[in-house]
Amino acid sequence: MNKISDKKIERIITYRRVLLRLDKQLGKTHVFSHQLASSSGASSAQVRRDLMEIGYTGSPAHGYEIRGLLDSIGEFIDPDQKEGIALVGVGNLGRAIIDYFNGQSSKLEIVTVFDVNPDKIERVISGCRSYHVKDLKPVIIEKKIKTAVITVPSGSAQSVADELIEAGVKGILNYAPITLTVPHGIYVENRDMITTLEKVSYFAKNNTNK
Repeated sequence: MNKISDKKIERIITYRRVLLRLDKQLGKTHVFSHQLASSSGASSAQVRRDLMEIGYTGSPAHGYEIRGLLDSIGEFIDPDQKEGIALVGVGNLGRAIIDYFNGQSSKLEIVTVFDVNPDKIERVISGCRSYHVKDLKPVIIEKKIKTAVITVPSGSAQSVADELIEAGVKGILNYAPITLTVPHGIYVENRDMITTLEKVSYFAKNNTNK
């Protein structure tokens, strides 16, 4: 299979979110490409190409069968078995991410958290066992964790990322306001909320002035 782009993966995951709403909230059984397109910001042709990429085709008369398409997307996107995720930095943002995320995915779950605050270690936080950051490497190795979330201050983010990678982590979601430097083969998503909010504010201002 050819390498699939980040943007295409994002679109397919967005399609699944739309399909789940149509299935669970609205009780729909079928959907057309133009309906997925209008709810996901893609074009109808793009939707059809993306779904062909995962080996699923629809009917011109009835569109796509929602349950079948959800199964195909799950087989394409999700890990084969349930996968544990580590989170480093149990501040307000870290806690919010744990509370929001857990229960949202059938295959992904934040199972281990790390911090340096004595009040936040050697306890269970939102269902996750908490450890001191100094124990990060042996715990990550023992639990065979491959994906981690970083919600520490910018001054600590790179060293935390380095330790995670040394322990075998291959994918990092980074909320620290710094761009991480990682070796080839490590996937990083940077979520700088200040930059994103400034971008939203810029377009809001310019739309208002029109």
